[in-house]
Amino acid sequence: MKMSFQHLAATLALVAGLAGSTALASAQSASDGIVVYNAQHESLTKAWADGFTKQTGIKVTIRNGKDMEFANQIVQEGAASPADVFLTENSPAMALVDGAGLFEPLNADTLAQVPENYRPANGHWVGVAARSTVFAYDKNKLTEDKLPKSLLDLADASWKGRWGAAPAGADFQAIVSAVLELKGEEATAAWLKAMKENATPYKGNSVAMKAVNAGEIEGAVIYHYYYYGDQAKTGENSKNVSLHYFKNEDPGAFVSISGGGIPASSKHKEQAQAFLKWVTGKGGQAVLRDGDSFEYAVGEGEAANAKLVPLADLNAPKVEPSKLNSKKVTDLMTAAGLL
Repeated sequence: MKMSFQHLAATLALVAGLAGSTALASAQSASDGIVVYNAQHESLTKAWADGFTKQTGIKVTIRNGKDMEFANQIVQEGAASPADVFLTENSPAMALVDGAGLFEPLNADTLAQVPENYRPANGHWVGVAARSTVFAYDKNKLTEDKLPKSLLDLADASWKGRWGAAPAGADFQAIVSAVLELKGEEATAAWLKAMKENATPYKGNSVAMKAVNAGEIEGAVIYHYYYYGDQAKTGENSKNVSLHYFKNEDPGAFVSISGGGIPASSKHKEQAQAFLKWVTGKGGQAVLRDGDSFEYAVGEGEAANAKLVPLADLNAPKVEPSKLNSKKVTDLMTAAGLL
């Protein structure tokens, strides 16, 4: 069947038009903004995204999930991952993705906004916030002289049935990662074995704190902001609770870093770099200072919420965040019967 010149011309024009439309759609898609795999608190990341979009006009699409779920998903997706930014509550998930070689190095000006102890040495991701390990205790039952001097003291038989934690959560597993890095495998395994005997497991830090408040247990290992968040609302789940900070570079004084990184698969690297620069800069850190997340600001020279014990006063141990080993920790916790 012969095609007329007019028919051929029309067909070529249609093809060209479709190609042009595809190119336009592709260009529009590239300018649509960034996709954030968010394992941080939803309200905090939304506040960051809203502030960033207001200042830059760049749209942020947030997909919410959990630290290790997203870390493993990024590893599985590899070069096909649609994520432009990955945000976590704790750093072991960042270390997992980085260990797989899947992060784009961050710009030097972004890294310069955060002190070295709140980011890994290789500069592949950066701290965006932080939280302190604390022992939340029943102030009606325990006085300061009766509190554990070290997190490791909770392995003593005298604490059997008196304390609790949320071992299945990424928060507690990050704390165990610090114990492993600071004290070694043998000491960590022994502490976990004793924990299995002594501690009551709960589903989440807030549930563990409620148990302390209700008098079910005398204390719980949690992160600080659960207490401050409840106090800022009604205080009904923390009215009988006080916080004990271990300090003295004890494993119980561990400060966990919430991380931000850019998957190497990102198709919008420039916008993703801009997002992390904003989050670690004055705008993003002000959200932490003035908001109700009660997580610590980590930006250079940036103040945290005035209600918090200053980071500088926590006397936290120095832990290289890239060395926090989530797989080894889950193996040890499984062997101890905690998972």
